[in-house]
Amino acid sequence: MIKIGIDAMGGDYAPEAVVLGAIHAAERIGPNTRIVLFGDRAQIEAIMEREGCPAETFDLVHTTQVIEMGDHPAQAFVKKPDSSIAVGFAHLQEGRIDGFASAGSTGAMMVGCMYTVKQIEGIIRPGISSIIPTTDGGSSLLLDVGLNVDCKPDVLLQYGMIGDVYAKSVMHKSNPRVALLNIGEEKEKGNLVAKATYELMEESKAFNFVGNIEAKHLFEPGYADVIVCDGFVGNTMLKEAEGFYEIAHRQGIDNAFIDRLNYESVGGTPVLGINSNVIIGHGCSSSLAITNMILQTEATVQADLVTKLREIFS
Repeated sequence: MIKIGIDAMGGDYAPEAVVLGAIHAAERIGPNTRIVLFGDRAQIEAIMEREGCPAETFDLVHTTQVIEMGDHPAQAFVKKPDSSIAVGFAHLQEGRIDGFASAGSTGAMMVGCMYTVKQIEGIIRPGISSIIPTTDGGSSLLLDVGLNVDCKPDVLLQYGMIGDVYAKSVMHKSNPRVALLNIGEEKEKGNLVAKATYELMEESKAFNFVGNIEAKHLFEPGYADVIVCDGFVGNTMLKEAEGFYEIAHRQGIDNAFIDRLNYESVGGTPVLGINSNVIIGHGCSSSLAITNMILQTEATVQADLVTKLREIFS
């Protein structure tokens, strides 16, 4: 039985959006997956009762505190031990759940990652990634998208290795093409970090390196399955895509590809390189985004990604 822990109190619209998203996800998860909700029992049960959701649909873990977006992440994690995030990570560390997801404080989630489950031995810095849609209906993986805004070449090399494993295990790509995001396709292009990273990736036998990729090809098929960059560049690209979707949506543009730029269709971003399965959702997550965040957590657990990364970096 897979147990997916969800922070019911995390996000701008919690617990309403989270519980509704969990109810919808419960209809789509596998028969051997169980959702565990962490949060205020009375609030959760009131929403479930209103929606006609049977009490036995979820496991509930009652918590009395909430880490707010304005709280100092590290201090809040210590000062609010009965918060939904802190209790969720305690369950994750103890193996009582197989994955944990939240649309709450990103800082508190990262504190939980680094001080409870911790990073996999051999990995210099964990990263966070995002699924990027391509115009043929497929997808690629972009990492890092905001965790490490300054990266040395050896960190970027490891991102290529981590992305390769994720693409194989979760995205089911047999021989993923790994590319380095740069200002030109030529080997000599880029700043000193990009040039040094290119040389490391070119020499590596750990993955199928296909060279540099320019941003204009980010959404086109046929170029790359995994795109590596530092968190500053990745986060900039991600938010540009989100902004473009919002503009298109306001203008009433109906397009299947543009719709896939909506963060709700992905649900969250996995923290890659730690000793368990953690997904961080957008703070303004709707019930649809929460549903997809839960489904993404289930897929990550089923792929046994952590075990495969440990084998590579051991």
